Amino acid sequence: MSKPSNGKKPASKSEKAAGVDRRRFFMMSGSAVAAAAVVPLASDEAVADESQAERVKARYKETDHVKNYYRVNRY
Repeated sequence: MSKPSNGKKPASKSEKAAGVDRRRFFMMSGSAVAAAAVVPLASDEAVADESQAERVKARYKETDHVKNYYRVNRY
C-alpha cells in the first residue's frame, strides 16, 4: 500500500541549498552573538570610578570578624 500524497513534491538539492536549513541558521546566529560580544571589548579605555585619594587609601583592616576567621581556620 502506498502513502497518500499531500500534493508536495520533495525538494531537490538545488532548492535545499537556496534556503537556510536549521543547522545553518543556528551556526549563523551563534557567530552573530560572538561578534556582538566582541564589539564592546574593542571600545576605548575604561574610566576609573575612583579618585586618586581612594586609590592610595588603606583598604585592608583586621577587624574582629577577620581575626575570628583566622583563629577558626588557624592562619
